Amino acid sequence: MTPYWPLSITMASFSRLLGMGLLVSSSMVTADEGCDNASTQLALTECSAQAYQSVDGELNEAYQMLVSKLEASPATLEKLREAQRAWITFRDAECALESSGVEGGSAQPMIRNECLASLTKQRTEKLREHAHCEEGDLSCPR
Repeated sequence: MTPYWPLSITMASFSRLLGMGLLVSSSMVTADEGCDNASTQLALTECSAQAYQSVDGELNEAYQMLVSKLEASPATLEKLREAQRAWITFRDAECALESSGVEGGSAQPMIRNECLASLTKQRTEKLREHAHCEEGDLSCPR
């Protein structure tokens, strides 16, 4: 039986955490200034949670901006709400799947947070695109 060696998880997680760091605004000040030097699983998990909370705040701002734009069109606004509820369901299921490889382990919350942050950042960008469509773009919600 091969012994469990968490180094491969740590390296993969480090790579994800590094990539996620690029997604988070460079002006973000974390409650724990030690995220750049986090070395314990607890610290890495806390930092990934902070990063997710930050991008989730950005998502909420982008969503509210789009809601404001669509207030004059109740039917389109309802479609946005329906799409957002479906996206949340997808995001949660996708991140449960992605973190299932380390289910029950101490790295699972970190892997899940990293997934949540990554997908949330993508969704935020999409909502911002919808909110700032150029006139004549037929793919814009109106």
